[in-house]
Amino acid sequence: KYTYGILEKQFSNLFKKASSSKGITGEILLQLCESRLDNVVFRLGIAPSRSAGRQLVSHRHITVNGELVNIPSYSLNAGDVVAVREKSKSLIAIEDSLATRKNDVYEWLTWNSETKQGNFVNVPERVQIPENIKEQLIVELYSK
Repeated sequence: KYTYGILEKQFSNLFKKASSSKGITGEILLQLCESRLDNVVFRLGIAPSRSAGRQLVSHRHITVNGELVNIPSYSLNAGDVVAVREKSKSLIAIEDSLATRKNDVYEWLTWNSETKQGNFVNVPERVQIPENIKEQLIVELYSK
């Protein structure tokens, strides 16, 4: 919860969604957390942290597939295009963050620095997620 900046109720709902899906619950839970819009904004390098990504989304600086989205928990699907809004491209905070970003660090994301837009190619596999999280312990705790 702390890593992704999610409160208890929302995390509990994510766990319920993951446990009702087919597959390994812990893996699916991490995939759901990674596909949140605020996390993808952070992973693309538009924001220096997840909380900053959350704020950029809330303050209406981010578009998904050309539509303005201001819900940080918005769940992205494979093929979605995440972009910085035209009016927001010159913001100092976004420019600084993009200047320090590393090139194509994550295999499930692509970034075009000229148009300032990224593509959520696919939902990441567990081995692609760099977070050192023991998801089995989370599953054991929330299964009670």
